[in-house]
Amino acid sequence: MSTTEPDALLGPADIRELAAALGVRPTKQRGQNFVIDANTVRRIVRTAGVRPDDVVVEVGPGLGSLTLALLEAADRVTAVEIDDVLAGALPATIAARLPARKDRFALVHSDAMLVQELPGPAPTALVANLPYNVAVPVLLHMLDRFPTIERTLVMVQAEVADRLAAKPGNKVYGVPSVKANWYAEVKRAGSIGRNVFWPAPNVDSGLVSLVRRTEPVKTTATKAEVFAVVDAAFAQRRKTLRAALAGWAGSAALAEEALVAAGISPQARGEALTVEEFARIAEAKK
Repeated sequence: MSTTEPDALLGPADIRELAAALGVRPTKQRGQNFVIDANTVRRIVRTAGVRPDDVVVEVGPGLGSLTLALLEAADRVTAVEIDDVLAGALPATIAARLPARKDRFALVHSDAMLVQELPGPAPTALVANLPYNVAVPVLLHMLDRFPTIERTLVMVQAEVADRLAAKPGNKVYGVPSVKANWYAEVKRAGSIGRNVFWPAPNVDSGLVSLVRRTEPVKTTATKAEVFAVVDAAFAQRRKTLRAALAGWAGSAALAEEALVAAGISPQARGEALTVEEFARIAEAKK
């Protein structure tokens, strides 16, 4: 049974009214662009496949547009907000617009990069409109810190969405693509125009779906060891792996040795390798 209240979701006028009452101007520094279109937040919740038994964590809820739509669909929602004014106002917005669900909502007033634990049951899903300037580190931190998150849907700058979902051989395939793939199967899940935001950003946005791997990458190397290879390989992405990994291995000759042992051509470049191949190189380091 739906707990939707007819006007629970925020429209453009509601957003501007709330912002004015709080004296909030979206800041570039925090990459804030508030979603002002109720159909867009409904679409995000639908695309995320939020279920009635889900415990959803949301990063950067802002004024609460997406939070309200998530609360209508999930069992409970925990929102992580760094901004003092927005964090202070959100519980009152929830209580006013979805009073029947307010006990299903929790707020963590913190920088998402510093969050080590969340109140209540373990989260099963992450759904967020991530601030453009910190999207990748926040996403990777949350996936790493909360292994119970099975499904993720994030809205990010279109270019970041392309990078996250890129496959080996694609020219935008790089560090974010490989690291996201360590945790999950990643794919683009749609595009979002500029006019659903206030203020309208000067870039398009994209949705990225991440479904956690049922089996982790099979390797005896640690995540830190694998990520060190990835970082080294892409720090000089035009170079062959023999040259790019020389610093990581101790010399070009040692890099070549590790690559050959891993069954990878020393002349290959990082953008051609899967996360599993990077793991093999990490394992082969002397």
